[in-house]
Amino acid sequence: MSTKSIQFVQVTPEQLQEAIIDGVKIQLNDLKQHFKPKEPTEYLTRAEVSEMLKIDVSSVYNWTKRGILIPYQISGRIYFKRADIENAIVKLKN
Repeated sequence: MSTKSIQFVQVTPEQLQEAIIDGVKIQLNDLKQHFKPKEPTEYLTRAEVSEMLKIDVSSVYNWTKRGILIPYQISGRIYFKRADIENAIVKLKN
């Protein structure tokens, strides 16, 4: 195994430390601008979906059967992901 060494010519330890700190600051600022924390998945019941969309619960059932809304089930209860509901809403062409 070979070891590699780096030599800094005409750089003081303070200048090196400052360069490292500046580099870290730049990386942190870039991370702050592009970082989006992952939000937990929010699940809605049929009633909550119907209230959200201001439709009857039977419409939620029909849209589920037609494949417009994607249901998820746990222990006999049906849920819908809020993001799926929002993505099911399509923009109309003018």
